[in-house]
Amino acid sequence: MLNNHTYYSLHYGSLSIKELLEEASRNSFRDEFGWGSCVLTDINNTSAALNFIQMATAYKIRPIIGIDFRNGIDQQFIGIAQNNNGFLQLNYFLTAYLQQGKEIPKRAPNIEDCFIIYPIEKYTGFPLKPWEYVGVKHNQLFNKSIRNREIPLHRLVALQTGTFRNKRDFNTHRLLRAIDNNSLLSKLPLHEQSLPVDAFMNWEEFAEKFNQYPKLIENTAFILNTAQIEFDFNSSKNKKIVGESEEEDFIQLQYLAYLGYKERYANANRTSEKRLEKELTSIKKLGFTAYFLINWDIIQYARKKGYYYVGRGSGSNSMVAYCLYITNVDPIDLDLYFERFINEHRQSPPDFDLDFSWNERDHIIHYIFQKYSSNHTAILATYNTFKYKSAIRELSKVFGLPKKEIDSLIYSSHNQQDSLTQLTLKYSKVIQNFPNHLGIHAGGIIISELPIHYYTAQNFPPKGFLTTQFSMQEAEDIGLHKFDILSQRGLGKIKGAIKTVHQNQNIDISKTIENIEQLKKDKKIKTQLKKGNTIGCFYIESPGMRMLLSKLKADDYTRLVAASSIIRPGVSKSGMMQEYIKRFRHPEKRKYTHPKLAKLMAETYGVMVYQEDVLKVAHLFAGLTLEESDILRRGMSWKFKEENEFHLVKDKFFTNCKKYGYSNEITHEVWRQIESFGNYAFSKGHSASYAVESYQSLYIKAYYPLEYMVATLIPNSQKKEGSCRVSRHPEM
Repeated sequence: MLNNHTYYSLHYGSLSIKELLEEASRNSFRDEFGWGSCVLTDINNTSAALNFIQMATAYKIRPIIGIDFRNGIDQQFIGIAQNNNGFLQLNYFLTAYLQQGKEIPKRAPNIEDCFIIYPIEKYTGFPLKPWEYVGVKHNQLFNKSIRNREIPLHRLVALQTGTFRNKRDFNTHRLLRAIDNNSLLSKLPLHEQSLPVDAFMNWEEFAEKFNQYPKLIENTAFILNTAQIEFDFNSSKNKKIVGESEEEDFIQLQYLAYLGYKERYANANRTSEKRLEKELTSIKKLGFTAYFLINWDIIQYARKKGYYYVGRGSGSNSMVAYCLYITNVDPIDLDLYFERFINEHRQSPPDFDLDFSWNERDHIIHYIFQKYSSNHTAILATYNTFKYKSAIRELSKVFGLPKKEIDSLIYSSHNQQDSLTQLTLKYSKVIQNFPNHLGIHAGGIIISELPIHYYTAQNFPPKGFLTTQFSMQEAEDIGLHKFDILSQRGLGKIKGAIKTVHQNQNIDISKTIENIEQLKKDKKIKTQLKKGNTIGCFYIESPGMRMLLSKLKADDYTRLVAASSIIRPGVSKSGMMQEYIKRFRHPEKRKYTHPKLAKLMAETYGVMVYQEDVLKVAHLFAGLTLEESDILRRGMSWKFKEENEFHLVKDKFFTNCKKYGYSNEITHEVWRQIESFGNYAFSKGHSASYAVESYQSLYIKAYYPLEYMVATLIPNSQKKEGSCRVSRHPEM
């Protein structure tokens, strides 16, 4: 009732959130309106809290959140949030101890808006505060202190724990505890595992167990009826205001955008001005002003520090981002749709991927935590789960199987099985996909308006940046949209090579490589691209890419951008990469599904190469709005959740094609092309961002090959001034 665990009580619990709610739905006491209550109190963990709250309504369960505070498996007390502030305070308390690496104290401090429950075996007679209780399991009712009334009845609650439903769950729990202790199951100490008494029971059975002490049930019901927690899952939770107000923030964004516009567009015209105005209007309307300003601030800091960066992702489709120098891709030049990035029908947030050099990224993250406060900033966690083969290996050890048998189970057929191997295979399937431990997202950072602890407790991993206890999925579900701060070695190579050139030849090429338009025209770079002489250059050095570049004779920016996309699995597997090469090399063999497609995709010879091609075809060929077209594009992705909306748009696609007089054959072929690569193809802006960095690498390799190869082969050589000086061969 008051203490229930999911498998996010790592290496302890055996139930998913869904299974816990199903159990609560079957066994809870129901009020006159048919609603029951369930308290989730995972051990030193809040990973399941938000999903639990979100899912509970479907089961007519009032969700209540708490934390089971333990040192290892040794329970100290349970904290149950009376309201949202109580959950906030519990998270603050748990985070402080996880951050400091201290043990949980035996006595709880004054935690605001919380009930505290001590297990009776840990109660030593200290005075109880009004919000504190002593919890008793049904097998503890004959405890001396209860019989002798040493603890007042009004301070006692029925502490029935829900950890397992049946024997299989109990066995799973014991196996998880053995894995956690790196112990044989037969050697697992009793104090390192729970007891069968911690099984779920229905309300009638619960009432029967405690019928001699109705006051305990009454006190339990008081906690269940008092505690209440609510979350809004529909509005954005990101930091909303950077300056004094939202209005001032937008004025600032406008000013910065138009300032950059004057710098970026020497030949400005009404078309580009209208595009800028349209984007700014959408950004304001959808509430993304602060999101843009924060990304701009991060980039400004990087530029002041001399850090190299690449802004990529669908954000490259934004002219505002280009004018703010968040990206270096001109969306006007490449005819990129802003709606691929932001539109009113797209529920997912804008997406900037900001790449920094591998040895400078942590400095950027440190700045973000300092600037926006560690109370409001956190790195997202990931759930590292048990895979089937790793589960077999772990459980085989627990059962004491020798290495030869373990390898046989993993790599060979399982025709002959004794009882232990059968159990190993059986329970490996049970714990498959169970959370094993919390990891760290590659670069996802959230900056919230309210304190992070309003939503989660935090871990403190070795790198020293506080990390949420939930993943990107849960963050998006509640409206916390991440900033992607990533790293790559390509930027480090470029910076290292520039530094070495300066040390070696006293030449500063830093400004030269920023002039992308000039690099696009450079003859040496064109020759390198055409020949596929790109070893060591970012993104274009693989054998497959070098072969593709030589086949395409890709000596210009447009073809390099196209190559960056068609090398992707979705495009190549669909056969469209081969078709693109054929149409490029043999113009006479260009056959188009429909004349309209030839016109729409003249740049790519009628072949869908980019995600934007889906937008273009859906919008201009099938008559969908740009917003509907983006729904269609996203519908091909595994991340997409709005299935009903997708199917409505899909139906409209086919209806419109019929209305426009296209044959069924043509319509289904166009749909096949859309469907075949939508999940894997790059956005055009993303490919273009990569191409910019490729050009910079190519320039240095073409003109300063020695310095570039040193930076490539010895990436750590730039740490100390003067450490990269190299000797040149007389012939070089």
